[in-house]
Amino acid sequence: MSPRTGKCLSDEECVERFKKGEEWGLLTSIDLHDCDPQKIASKEVITQFSIDLCEYIDMKRFGEPIVVRFGADPRVAGYSLAQLIETSLISGHFAEDTDRAFIDVFSCKEYPPRKTAEFCRKYFGAKSMEYSVSFRT
Repeated sequence: MSPRTGKCLSDEECVERFKKGEEWGLLTSIDLHDCDPQKIASKEVITQFSIDLCEYIDMKRFGEPIVVRFGADPRVAGYSLAQLIETSLISGHFAEDTDRAFIDVFSCKEYPPRKTAEFCRKYFGAKSMEYSVSFRT
């Protein structure tokens, strides 16, 4: 647990804090549960998700999304995503055995964390979601 952990902030409060210039980066870690199994097992859907998410949060992609399926252990087998953005990285892993997805958005440009998490939840049809926000200094 970070010593900087505090109250849950709204998107507006997160962006305001970030813009004050005290923070270097903003990280949102999103855990999706009970996702649509067809969506998280589709390279095409995950690739398009990366493109759509970048457009939604106004991030400029640097190259194409890298989407690779691997995992010898069925518990963790699935696709992983890496999308470079001009301000850092979007990554994810999609666990097919448990219909879960784990997505991280890290940027030195502001974006709305809750709206970003909700976008991911809806995109993959997740029945529930947890997310956390960290400021990087």
